[in-house]
Amino acid sequence: MTTSPAPAIAIDVGTQFVRIAWTRADGTPELVPLTGTVPGEGLPIPDDIRGDREAALSLAYTAYREHFGPPRQLVLVVRPQDRDAPPTDGGMPKPQLLDTPYAVLALLRHARTRIGSRLLVCDLGASAAEVAECVAAGWLVAVTRVARDAHAGGGYGGAFDAAVLDGAGLPHDDPDVLRDLGRAREENARRLEVTLDRMAARPDQADRLADTVVFEVAGREITAGLVYRALDRLTGGLDKALDGLPGVRTANPDQDPDRAAVIAVGGAARSGALLRHLTDRLGRPVPLPYGTDPALAAVFGAALVAGEHIKPADRYPHEVSVRVHRTVVGRPRDGEVLVSPPGTLELGGATVFAETGGERVRVRRGPGDGTGGRTVRILVRAAGTDAGATVGVVQVPPSGDGAYCHVGVRVAADGTAHLVLEQLGRSRPGVDQPDDLPPAAPPPREEFPFGFLPDDPRPDAHPSDPQSET
Repeated sequence: MTTSPAPAIAIDVGTQFVRIAWTRADGTPELVPLTGTVPGEGLPIPDDIRGDREAALSLAYTAYREHFGPPRQLVLVVRPQDRDAPPTDGGMPKPQLLDTPYAVLALLRHARTRIGSRLLVCDLGASAAEVAECVAAGWLVAVTRVARDAHAGGGYGGAFDAAVLDGAGLPHDDPDVLRDLGRAREENARRLEVTLDRMAARPDQADRLADTVVFEVAGREITAGLVYRALDRLTGGLDKALDGLPGVRTANPDQDPDRAAVIAVGGAARSGALLRHLTDRLGRPVPLPYGTDPALAAVFGAALVAGEHIKPADRYPHEVSVRVHRTVVGRPRDGEVLVSPPGTLELGGATVFAETGGERVRVRRGPGDGTGGRTVRILVRAAGTDAGATVGVVQVPPSGDGAYCHVGVRVAADGTAHLVLEQLGRSRPGVDQPDDLPPAAPPPREEFPFGFLPDDPRPDAHPSDPQSET
């Protein structure tokens, strides 16, 4: 076991490999050099637990811990459908869960890659072709739609392997044959891609080039034409996933200034032929920074988050409070009400209301006689710091009777933050009235936009907070 300080790591469990990554001293992500790691791939998942995500994770984490000890922090890459099933290994620290699109975008954002406000993250892995439609506002990102296609009986990449082996007359459920196919394809990747490129560029010579032997598996010759025909499983699966997101395709994607930026990751994204198909449908993908292998993009981005080189951008990481006036023993005092704890606000998400003890906090809108409104200052404070920065000032109009309300904050889809006041005194649907009565109208709300929440909440990064407050 090493005696160096415990590092922060990220783990991405795939279908064939578990990838464990950390960052070097200079912040560069890399695979952890564990015994048995296949360069550029990760730790192979044994055949007897392949498909058992939890068992594969436990095995890989145990191998890491035995060599390096428990990590300081653990980020686990998950697909959206796996988020509700966190690992249960008792020896593992509670991980931070990071959806694949956020992990990939962390890698690009760390490299300051220009990606625009509309994004399509295409995760083309062994299990499925998954396309996540995302929007970015400021530094926050939201996943708005996800569509996937997993070919029955072997997954997305598995369907391609099965088509190649079936065409060669080989069994596609023999682990030894599958390993031989993977090894041969890797060793002859350049030759295969060059031949497929020539077939695409010279249709008049495609028939002749199709007979070119590109590698051998279990003593059988695999031709370029056989691989080319098998690619229909990959391109067809990608098309089915895209069909689940109406409106993402354009007739001339490279000439459409409003098209979404396309990011292609996953092992199948190594295929030049598949990327040509993707380019025809959506436009040319954004190059991955640092020459990153597309199969490692997610775990490398997650490693940057684990090492605190960049925030994940899935939720606002700082607390949001409002200044309030209180009367204590007959004397006015200024105070604060915590509205949103760190990590609760989401781009385009629900309003987060101030709570204490599980109950919403009641705040009076203005003086008890209703003669005036109130100036409300919104503050942001980083975890572990005392000073907060004023990031917005809202003038709340008088209520007429000094009524109480609940106070909350939400971040709209365009990134603007809103102070939300919800009037008290009305029943809530399904809560304050019998189920057999028609649902009551939701309580009236007023919203007051106050700008964008900052990534850097230090007080000296924003205008000074005026001391004169109404």
